[in-house]
Amino acid sequence: MSQSDFQPTASWANLKLRAEALQRLRVFFDARGFVEVETPILSHDTVIDRHLDPLRVTLFADPQAPTVGPTLYLQTSPEFGMKRLLAAGDAKAIYQITKVFRGAETGELHNPEFTMLEWYRVGDDYEAGMNLLAELAGEMFRAPRVERLTFHQAFERYASMDLSSATMSDVELDIVLTSRVQPQLGQSQPTILYDYPADQAALAQVRVAENIAERFELFVRGVELANGYHELLDPASLRARNIQTNQLRQADGKDPLPEQSRLLAAMEHGLPNCAGCALGVDRLVMLLAGASSIRDVIAFPIERA
Repeated sequence: MSQSDFQPTASWANLKLRAEALQRLRVFFDARGFVEVETPILSHDTVIDRHLDPLRVTLFADPQAPTVGPTLYLQTSPEFGMKRLLAAGDAKAIYQITKVFRGAETGELHNPEFTMLEWYRVGDDYEAGMNLLAELAGEMFRAPRVERLTFHQAFERYASMDLSSATMSDVELDIVLTSRVQPQLGQSQPTILYDYPADQAALAQVRVAENIAERFELFVRGVELANGYHELLDPASLRARNIQTNQLRQADGKDPLPEQSRLLAAMEHGLPNCAGCALGVDRLVMLLAGASSIRDVIAFPIERA
């Protein structure tokens, strides 16, 4: 540890910009009738994703046995708690700005602890979900226009590939996306990429006949900034996806995650039709600051935490 390790990695100007951005985000959602909520960061449940690794915490009552107790998870997203509020019936339009945690994520665009903005609005369909994200992107980046491209259009334009006839594995597809397509997205104006392949649905609804997931993502200057869905409502589909995702995790050498959750109970009770989206606040501030790393807009990233 050096003598300077107590210092923040972000300049005071960037920390002030961060505070201003958070204020602007709250003004945006408050003006549209959203209610800011808080849900647990530490939970018995966790999102099951092939590529996301939640951090585990052991709760113990006996200081002589600190490894004995239930295992809880630091949340990779506030999604489960927020959807439980929607299913309870009173919440109609909610947002949350919170800390979330993901293991094995460090780098110029990643920190194991980061800040996420997430929102949901009951009654919004796929188009309404994209419209709200476009409004937010236009507001935050003062952009007069937000481009929209389908997943297929983006591959045709930037990789000269016709996905309707291409035969590729998920890994190969992801390599082309991250190396050839994504760096071109959002360079002249914010870009929403939408209509993902059905096997990348995560928790989005799927148009089965078209093999399309109603999922959309925002890119700015080649950086993935937000990920949204016309939200899955069917608990049976979620169960099936959980099983499949855990099988993929185990094939990757990872531990499976709990397939039963309070989200499933909420969906069985009845999750209303809605669209939701999650946005990385650190990346947003990085882009607004013209910085190249989120370390430049976080006071104390993991190496100085």
